[in-house]
Amino acid sequence: MKEGFKMPEQDRFYQPQNAKDAMRFVQKLFNQYNQAPLTEELVAYHQKLLAYLTNDVTVEVQKQGNSEQAAKLNGMIVAMQDWLKIRVSGKPYAGKMQHFKFMPDQQQTTFKQRTIKGSKPNNLRTSPRR
Repeated sequence: MKEGFKMPEQDRFYQPQNAKDAMRFVQKLFNQYNQAPLTEELVAYHQKLLAYLTNDVTVEVQKQGNSEQAAKLNGMIVAMQDWLKIRVSGKPYAGKMQHFKFMPDQQQTTFKQRTIKGSKPNNLRTSPRR
């Protein structure tokens, strides 16, 4: 950064346009750290995001009067609270947040294979397809 350059205060922090924008931003942040090793700083950061959702974003959703958005927000808060319980108990959190709710990882690796026939009877082996 150049000497003497000062960033305007309003450009320093992210300012969401509405409640849905704020929820998307928190979801993106949550997905970035949900697999990280659990530290005191991470737990404090997580609690800060939860407080932001429960206090500030909830008020904005209530002002808008959108019951569907309120239900999504409550689901998001519950998923984030469950994340903390799971991680504190020492279990891995297998999944991520999509559309403001927890989505478990269901992508299992599948291998296509082809059978290679040997010269002896019952001599079969497989190799991956390319």
